[in-house]
Amino acid sequence: MPFLGQDWRSPGWRWVKTEDGWKRCESFSPALENGNNQLNDIGHAVILTGNDEDEELYSTEDCEFAAKKRKKDHFRNNADSQRFYREKWIYVHKESTKERHGYCTLGEAFNRLDFSSAIQDIRRFNYVVKLLQLIAKSQLTSLSGAAQKNYFSILDKIVQKVMEDQYNPRLIKDLLQDLSSTLCILIRGVGKSVLVGNINIWICRLETVLLWQQQLQNLQMNKQVNNGLTLSDLPVHMLNNILHRFSDGWDIITLGQVSPTLYMLSEDRQLWKKLCQYHFPEKQFCRHLISSEKGHIDWKLMYFALEKYYPIKEQYGDTLHFCRHCSILFWKDTGHPCTASDPNTCLMPVSPQHFIDLFKF
Repeated sequence: MPFLGQDWRSPGWRWVKTEDGWKRCESFSPALENGNNQLNDIGHAVILTGNDEDEELYSTEDCEFAAKKRKKDHFRNNADSQRFYREKWIYVHKESTKERHGYCTLGEAFNRLDFSSAIQDIRRFNYVVKLLQLIAKSQLTSLSGAAQKNYFSILDKIVQKVMEDQYNPRLIKDLLQDLSSTLCILIRGVGKSVLVGNINIWICRLETVLLWQQQLQNLQMNKQVNNGLTLSDLPVHMLNNILHRFSDGWDIITLGQVSPTLYMLSEDRQLWKKLCQYHFPEKQFCRHLISSEKGHIDWKLMYFALEKYYPIKEQYGDTLHFCRHCSILFWKDTGHPCTASDPNTCLMPVSPQHFIDLFKF
């Protein structure tokens, strides 16, 4: 008869099949063995001093319980003992089998992929923020209670990182704006929406989001005191090359406020034309042509007009990857146990929107 549900052999341990059944192999340190011997001696002493069979049986069970607890505490507290590795990848399964029941949920994936560590990596920071923004817009109620706690915990770390490092506050402001709007709708329509948790918890979360928004609104950029070479000291052609590397129009405008030279370069028509051509196909230009007073196409206004109607291309330093061979979602540098002969040919980068779509059934 096939077994159903999780493997009773507790995955993570090493098991050996014997004539009497499956036996678990454990590796003990000398300190643990000495501790077990002491417990056994105590147990035997208690047994020897017992007067009847009931007391002897009770003492034996106590001894076994104490020994098991000592082993558990030893593995938990001893830094030199065997550690169990928690994988930072997840198998995306959409079908139930006899060996595996249920589906991989968005909340489960959110908890397993270690986004708390990912936000400390500047290559992944924007990716995680964009993913949290998409979840805030449409998938917040799809998260389990544990995943929701993890979501707001990661969001708290992001806000604190921005407050300390002052890194990309505009991106976080957009995320908090979408999240506060969603929370207002959910709390107002609590009778129609499915909320995991008490309504007071959601009100408290909304108040926290509003507090974060106020903190970011009052954020003051620290002026860097540097007597060495600055951005304004670079040649004009190098400054122009830097501006052409930007893929976000708002970043170009912000950089143009640094100095008069950068402002002049940020108003270049060719710069905005290339930006429009990068993000939008040519057929979309014809629908939203905007001319300047001189009769030329105003590419800067064109970019922001097109941005309202069409999504722009997203660029990230690092993204999650999906293995088509193993159906596993993972960070590329952590890897996964792939069985393909050439794993690199099976990898596919996953955008934040694709991540959400993977868990829509």
